[in-house]
Amino acid sequence: MKAPSFAYAKAKSLAEAFDLIGRPGAKILAGGQSLIPSLNMRLAHPDLLVDITGLRDLAAIEMKPAGLCIGALATHSQIARSELVARHAPLMAEAVKHVAHPAIRNRGTLGGSLALADPAAEYPAVALALNATIVLAHRRGERRVSAEHFFKGLFDTDIRPGELLAAVEFPQVERCVFLELARRQGDYAIIGLAGVVSASGKRIAFCGAGGTPVLAPRAAKESTLEAAQRALEKDLQPPADLYHSSATKLHLAKVLLSRAWNTLSKPH
Repeated sequence: MKAPSFAYAKAKSLAEAFDLIGRPGAKILAGGQSLIPSLNMRLAHPDLLVDITGLRDLAAIEMKPAGLCIGALATHSQIARSELVARHAPLMAEAVKHVAHPAIRNRGTLGGSLALADPAAEYPAVALALNATIVLAHRRGERRVSAEHFFKGLFDTDIRPGELLAAVEFPQVERCVFLELARRQGDYAIIGLAGVVSASGKRIAFCGAGGTPVLAPRAAKESTLEAAQRALEKDLQPPADLYHSSATKLHLAKVLLSRAWNTLSKPH
């Protein structure tokens, strides 16, 4: 299939981007690795594509007082190569290894992945596990939203009309682990786990386990693997897909939890 007809404009500044996205039927184009297939399959019908790829200030990776700040236009490949990410957001460095394939990693962006909010994607689960801060820019400034409040439902986020996702701030944690099971390397996860340990305790999030990334607060509070696996039955009710029943996905979530447990539970 081919995409429906639409107008196209490339923003030369944030101010121009805000003017353009305020128009009826406007949709932001960043890396395009999710949007373009959606257009070709006629799942998206924008009147205007607003290309923001020229706004290079949105691609910076830098340390700030709140933690590591990664711009929305940073590509998966940039994240994978960044020493700052490896040092200060190692969970992202682990997760990016599982994202798609090299051609897509060279074009796809952090902001595009989070704004799409595919519940099987890696970055939303990472953001939720870390409770990262999503920075949303608008004409009058910025609005900060915690990851816990950013993901609203299937492909639905807290981005409001006139806003664009500008950056994400990742806090540093003591230990972290990212694991996933997929049919083939680069495929969306059947189930995935992002776990962290910080001064406030464990946080464990799953991708592929619901309409949004899903926290497992009961499992995270347990002190033994056996108790955590039992608690996971109350935390997760993963939907079945074309190949896996809900029970199978819950079993696989427990497998990932067992593999992650030593990292998340070893003493200081």
